[in-house]
Amino acid sequence: FNYGEFQFDVLKEVGNIGAGNATTALSKLISKEIDMKVPLVNIVSFDDIANFVGGDEMVVVSVYLRILGDVPGNMFFIMSVDAAKSLVKELTGIQPSQGDFSDMELSAISEMGNILIGSYLSSLADFTKLNMQPSPPAVAIDMAGAILSYGLLEIGHNGDFALTIDTAFFHGNE
Repeated sequence: FNYGEFQFDVLKEVGNIGAGNATTALSKLISKEIDMKVPLVNIVSFDDIANFVGGDEMVVVSVYLRILGDVPGNMFFIMSVDAAKSLVKELTGIQPSQGDFSDMELSAISEMGNILIGSYLSSLADFTKLNMQPSPPAVAIDMAGAILSYGLLEIGHNGDFALTIDTAFFHGNE
């Protein structure tokens, strides 16, 4: 793996554009002003990717899409359980259940992840002029190591690194 400074700057710019589009989409989705922290773009080895999201055993909520077309791969939107419950409340106006997510809550998470990942993917496809089509989304709630292993296992023969775009969304000045 060896990207030069120019290629890494291009990846950062695509991350910024994608995050901006995702912020706009999320803002429209919940009808509230949303801002974002400038995304941190990194290239992380598959061995370290679970640590990037809190460790192998950290329970997370993930929306997962396969990318089909010119550049096959996978995209994950990963968040903490608390962040997912907060987003469900914003999307539905209903306080999330205390235990497991209901079918309606999982559907809201899936749709929100689909829109946010789709915004990133659309930006990447527009920027690179490559054909990249998303599969339908899947939602998983499990330990980060298990979720990431599923998505990375099938593409591991093509490489050993993942592009991570760490973005924080928040209301106004929160």
